This record gives sequence, structure tokens and C-alpha cells, in this order.
Amino acid sequence: MAGGKNIGIDRDRALCLMREYLKKDNLRKHSLATEAIMRTLAERLGYDVDSWGIAGLLHDLDYEQTRDNPAIHGLKTSEILERKGVDPEIIQAIKAHNAEALGLQRGSDFDFALTCAECITGLIVATTLVYPDKKIAGVRSKSIIKRMKQKEFARNVSRELIQECEKLGIPLAEFAELSLNAMKDIGEELGL
Repeated sequence: MAGGKNIGIDRDRALCLMREYLKKDNLRKHSLATEAIMRTLAERLGYDVDSWGIAGLLHDLDYEQTRDNPAIHGLKTSEILERKGVDPEIIQAIKAHNAEALGLQRGSDFDFALTCAECITGLIVATTLVYPDKKIAGVRSKSIIKRMKQKEFARNVSRELIQECEKLGIPLAEFAELSLNAMKDIGEELGL
């Protein structure tokens, strides 16, 4: 199923859109990290790599506009992407990553993947930043798992949502490894 699907937007257009709507560097890096993990997950699970990558890249498109009102986070992104003719499956997964606030239910692998992928980025970045050199290259997946158990560490990161990886049939340890490696591949771009 990977590649070739018409999703209504290519990566270059998606990057331009992301840069247009997200002005803060940390949000751009979060989006790039989520994209990297989503591409890896799609490959691992046999889904369309481009669709999943674009969803990761654009999932927080409206965050700077909606950060004070989580009950609409994802809805503005949905409107923007619908006008651009983006694949409805991508739009659905983006809305589902904020399912709790929007009163939605996650149902597809795509929904669960985007949710757990975007959540684990924060834990990986926080773990990297406690290392003396603050470089992701030295981080081990065991450190990510160890930090998952420390509720006060990166306390805004939802451990429950990260564990939705298990609904994809991917155990937490494997998901942490897969996510860390995806982010390591773009470590320079992330400034880590």
C-alpha cells in the first residue's frame, strides 16, 4: 500500500503550509519529528508512507491559533486542508489526534499512529535534553522507557496516548526504538 496514492498534497506544498501557519521553531521541529515517526510507522505497518508522513507534518497546523482553546484544535486544520483538497483520511487522523477534546473516537490504525507518534516526540526530546551533550545520537530506547515510568519527567506528555501504539500491535519497547531511530535520522534538522 505504500506510495503512489493521490493524497491531494505533496511534501513540498505541505512544508510550505506548515511554515506558513507555524512560526515557532519548536512546533516546526515537533511536526518534522512526527512526520519522521509516521513515515517509519507506515512502512512498518504497510500503509501509505506519504499519507502518514503528511499527516504528521500537518497535524498541528492550527496549534498557534488554537493553543488556548483545545476544544477546536484540529478543526481549523481540517478546514484549511479541506479547502486544499487533501485526502479525507489524513484530515480524519489529524482530528482524531485530539479526539478527547473534540468528542471523537479513534478507530483506525492511522488515528492511533498519529496520536502516539506525536506524543512520543516530546518524551524523546525531553530525554535528549537531559543528556550532557544534548544530542539524540547518544540516547537509547531504554532511556525513553525509563522516563515513561517517571511521571514527573516531561509531565505534560501523555503516557496513556503513547501506549496506544499497542493498538497497532507494536509493543511499547519496539515503538520507542522505532520512534527514536526515526528522529535520530533527522537529528540535525531537529537541532538535536
